[in-house]
Amino acid sequence: SLQQVAEIALRHGYQLNTHAIGDRANREVLDVYERVFAKHPDRTGLRWRIEHAQHIAAPDLPRFKQLGVIASMQGIHTVSDAPWIPSKLGPERAVAESYLFRSLWDAGVVLTNGTDTPVEAVNPIASFYGMVSRVTKDGSVFVPSQRLTRAEALRAYTLNNAYASFSERELGSLTPGKYADVVVLSKDIMTVPEAEIPTARVDYTIVGGVRFYERKEI
Repeated sequence: SLQQVAEIALRHGYQLNTHAIGDRANREVLDVYERVFAKHPDRTGLRWRIEHAQHIAAPDLPRFKQLGVIASMQGIHTVSDAPWIPSKLGPERAVAESYLFRSLWDAGVVLTNGTDTPVEAVNPIASFYGMVSRVTKDGSVFVPSQRLTRAEALRAYTLNNAYASFSERELGSLTPGKYADVVVLSKDIMTVPEAEIPTARVDYTIVGGVRFYERKEI
């Protein structure tokens, strides 16, 4: 059972990351984590995660913060999945429970962003765009009140991801002492008109201070 897996992970110092999409799935994972944490109150700073955390019932949202659970989400799902979510969950639950970027952020939850590749394309720009715009593939905007700012979305994709992997001292920001990992884009996604964000391309990358990749047509 997941409970047994969680006990074994804690005993051996593993970080547990559990996929949960629906509201009941998220609640049951949080229940498991809570029971294990309660049995071992001396173990802190575990940074256990829930992968996706797409649909969360209102009573369960503050539990992420209370338990120190990271919400490992993918902004691209607001682009690809959102158009059919109301027909599956009903319009009220779709609005109240789906892709709660803003609600989680404001609750002080560590929120990360990713691509969900190979289910989605590996290009991270699309997930960044999904978090800040929530413009779906049919052109509608899915619950705009749950948008993040560009600065918040950038942190979710950089420093928060580094934190989630216990790497914040080495990665996640351009800071003295960290690895010189840099991505140079063709457009400034922090300032261009929102609709232009998806058209940004990677011009080149620097990994550990060494130029690693260069787009041929810059």
